[in-house]
Amino acid sequence: MLRLAATDRAAVVQLLLRFGIELRMVEPEAPIPGSYWGESEAGLQGGTLLARPDTPVHSILHEAAHFICMSPERRVGLDRDAGGDDAEESAVCYLQVLLADAIRGFGRERAWRDMDEWGYSFRLGSARAWFEQDAADARAWLQAAGIIDANEALSGRLRAA
Repeated sequence: MLRLAATDRAAVVQLLLRFGIELRMVEPEAPIPGSYWGESEAGLQGGTLLARPDTPVHSILHEAAHFICMSPERRVGLDRDAGGDDAEESAVCYLQVLLADAIRGFGRERAWRDMDEWGYSFRLGSARAWFEQDAADARAWLQAAGIIDANEALSGRLRAA
């Protein structure tokens, strides 16, 4: 599993800033505020994503995707639980993979492997199979929200409503 300390942190910071998200580092071994899963998993508090050097990159991208996909009303009071329905969660997972391509040394292939290793569960048995064969609804959700275009290019915009 690729950890933040083993990647280009500046690239992660730049990607998050494209969406108005600030990366705040937490001391090694310290609890991560706003983490839904605890341990080394990334946390969200408002527009701040919190992580440690041992935080998995896929976790950072997943939480960033939650922030991008949630409604403006939910972003305001965000602390730990991004909420949302099943359709939004699928869109978050799809966006997480697209965001992975923006991180040199990570990319979608590594994201799929790390998602599977972490324990994401998809009907077709793997993150890659889901993404390639069963995620048309997630892609359509992201397009309708203006987060990606028809070619899956990131718009740099947050969900508006």
